[in-house]
Amino acid sequence: MIVDLSKLFDELGGTKAIEAALDLGEVKRWGEKLFAGPVHVTGKAQNRSGIVTVSYQADFILDVVCDRCLTPLTRKEQMEFSHIVVLSLNREDNDEFIVIPDGKLDLAELVTADILLELPTSIVCDENCKGLCPICGKNLNEGACGCDRTERDPRLDKLRELLQES
Repeated sequence: MIVDLSKLFDELGGTKAIEAALDLGEVKRWGEKLFAGPVHVTGKAQNRSGIVTVSYQADFILDVVCDRCLTPLTRKEQMEFSHIVVLSLNREDNDEFIVIPDGKLDLAELVTADILLELPTSIVCDENCKGLCPICGKNLNEGACGCDRTERDPRLDKLRELLQES
């Protein structure tokens, strides 16, 4: 979805409402789709003293699997973002601003980038998730598996010796 902000740059004190339901169903993280349904975006673009700020809230349903135990995970998420938008830059490298030379903002691209950058690198069903047994693969949140995990990795023997000496 393209939002035309070109007139807003000339209108001091002007405001433009932003409301959209974006279909980001093809967006993937680690090869898996992220969203169950559209991402609802509500916000506004505002020209305050010649500086255009785009502020919005994204509401969506995250539909992934837990990174520790691989249990399907569906939960509602709400994130807020704010950006300063400019038509051009005086300096070349500046990540603080979004440059839109034609005055048109690609909202879907912005929302996708913001959400992907805001999501944690590891999404878990619970902070206390025990994950899977490395030997048999049983979900340890459902109970112990009985595997013998006392066998140690021989590559770490030297490190163990150093730790015991201190």
